[in-house]
Order: sequence, then C-alpha cells, then structure tokens
Amino acid sequence: MSEENQSIVSGQEDQDDGAALGRSIRDARRAKGWTLEEAGRAAGIGRSTLSKIENNQTKPSFDIVRRLTQALDMNTPQLFLQTGQTGITGRRDYTPKGQGELRDTPTYLHELLCTELTSKRMLPYIATIKARDISEYENWIRHSGEEFMYVLSGELTFVSEHYRPLPMKAGDSLYYDSGMGHGCISTSDEDAQVLWVSLE
Repeated sequence: MSEENQSIVSGQEDQDDGAALGRSIRDARRAKGWTLEEAGRAAGIGRSTLSKIENNQTKPSFDIVRRLTQALDMNTPQLFLQTGQTGITGRRDYTPKGQGELRDTPTYLHELLCTELTSKRMLPYIATIKARDISEYENWIRHSGEEFMYVLSGELTFVSEHYRPLPMKAGDSLYYDSGMGHGCISTSDEDAQVLWVSLE
C-alpha cells in the first residue's frame, strides 16, 4: 500500500474511532438523562466542547476522556474498543539503573532517562543538586511547561520568585509552573537527589 493510501486509511480509521467515541459518550449522557450542559459541568468541560466531541468535530485529550469516563460512569473499554484499534500505537523506552545520559552544570548533575524517544512530551531525569547557595545561580531557571519534582534523598530548599523558600526532604514532592523563576540548593551534608519530570 502506498504512503498516500496508508494516510487515507489511517485518517478514515481516526474518523471512525472518533465517531464511535462520540456515540458512546452521547449514549451514556442520554442514559443518565443529562443535557450537554449538565454532563459538561459534571466532567469539568464546556458545553460546546462536549458537543464537538459527540459529533466527532474535535479529538479530546486523554484527560478529558478520563473525566467523561468518571462523570458518565462509563467503563474505559467502552471508549477504546469500539473499532479494530488499528490506529493505536505504542512506544516504550528503558534506562537501566545508573545508565542515563549525563549532563553536568555548575549547579546540577542531571541524569537524563529514556532518551531514545525523541518526540516525547515528558522529560524525566534524576538530578544531583550541587548548589549550596542561591548566589551560585547567575539567573533564575525558567522555561515553558510544568514540572514535577520528587526528593529521592537528602534535603534541599526550593527557591522561587513568587513564594517563600520551601524546605524539602526525602519523600516530599512538588508540582509547579516552569515559567516561574526557580532554583534548588542542597542543605543536607550530602548533595540532595531528586527525580524531575518536565512536561513541555
């Protein structure tokens, strides 16, 4: 099959999956006797967005599908097993312990994880925080997206431009806007280690 024909078939499959998803959501909504506005309010999405999903005019994110699933008491297989699923793909990447890609900076030692996948939205890495004073940073760290941080060992202080310094210890976690200026300093005898996941 030519690439053009494959693209046409793939596009038709996406449309079929979207139509099946829309029908399932509409049927579940009507079974509960809800209007578009009532169902949208329960799922935390707009009425017009829900209408577009039901009529296959937009492709919902996984988070919206999850919220609709919960609000309408739908079983997850109802949403994803309507067709042959030929358009569904899977990706996997693996990093053995201690074999990540190292990036050394004056303030951090980063071990990048799962680097074989180049087109991914999340960037997971383990960081050893070498900085001991905020003055070691020339500027605030800031970039687009959001980040999740989990302290693996040691103690640190998370410093940001809008909040008071936040002391953290092993087991503590933090989710924040990456566009807010920020930086970390180790406060324990050993350099603190954290797991970071950045979402672009």
